[in-house]
Amino acid sequence: MKIRTIRAASLASAIAGAGAAFLLLLAGWKWALVPVVGVAVYLVAAGVMRRYVIFRIKPMYQILRSRDSKSGEIAEEYKGKDVVTEVEGELQAWADRNSMEIARLRENEQYRKEFVGNVSHELKTPLCSIQGYILTLLDGGLEDPDINRKYLEQSQKNIDRLINIVRDLEDISRLEAGTLELQRERFDLLALVDEIMQSLEMQAAERNITLLSDRGMLAQLTVDADRARVGQVLINLLSNSIKYGREGGRTRVRYVDMFEKVMVEVQDNGIGLTAEQLPRIFERFYRVDKSRSRAAGGTGLGLSIVKHILEAHKETVTVRSTPEVGTTFSFTLTKA
Repeated sequence: MKIRTIRAASLASAIAGAGAAFLLLLAGWKWALVPVVGVAVYLVAAGVMRRYVIFRIKPMYQILRSRDSKSGEIAEEYKGKDVVTEVEGELQAWADRNSMEIARLRENEQYRKEFVGNVSHELKTPLCSIQGYILTLLDGGLEDPDINRKYLEQSQKNIDRLINIVRDLEDISRLEAGTLELQRERFDLLALVDEIMQSLEMQAAERNITLLSDRGMLAQLTVDADRARVGQVLINLLSNSIKYGREGGRTRVRYVDMFEKVMVEVQDNGIGLTAEQLPRIFERFYRVDKSRSRAAGGTGLGLSIVKHILEAHKETVTVRSTPEVGTTFSFTLTKA
């Protein structure tokens, strides 16, 4: 841009110099014509310089605006403006936009690589286990009553895990694509929470964790949402609180009135999350404690599914946490 400006300035200087020489020559005879000729030379120089600058910036203009334009159209658009300054500003903005786009593409590429690696790992673990059990059975273990049933049961557990991973991935893909239709209905949220907690009682009892629904003065809380999908959200959040909760601790569900909405909070006093972990908690396959969650049979997709289900409802989900104090997940639902 600076080189082009210098060239334009040089051309203008040459024209002005020629005009000045002509003025000096003319001045010896007719002083009265000097102002007229001076103005004429100035206008010619300014016009030539403007046309030259516009001619030089035309390719850049067409790149910036992504359209073909004639020089006259460009001149009209920049009429009354400093062409060089305006184009320089647009070039800088264009460069900033491209830098941001490149950074976003690199981030997406890194996310894609991590995702493919995580999927491969999650599928490989149960597949290798199944292969090991079957090979042992084929090598003679099938005739041994002490191990044949045990190995078949373990194979079945790993097959169930594979099915869960594929089903969760399918759910996320459909939610992201917007092809999963929500079956909205009016239902009692408090009754649904009680139902989910009862189904998780045995899992909670294994770690001596108490599940509480803090109703306050509420006898009923009717919301308008997809009951099955909201149940899926609650199962994932409560299961996580049990997995990562403190032995002998508690998980509490609270309800906060927000006029036309209700905010549901799932709060535990478990291991908590660090500031570095919080931004990634809703990523696919992200695990806070990989060994514990894999041992518990989790797919690492639960919180990602929670986020997508609530976004499909046009609702929000947030998380706040303190290490060794506990974690609280909050999401909103529309009252019926």
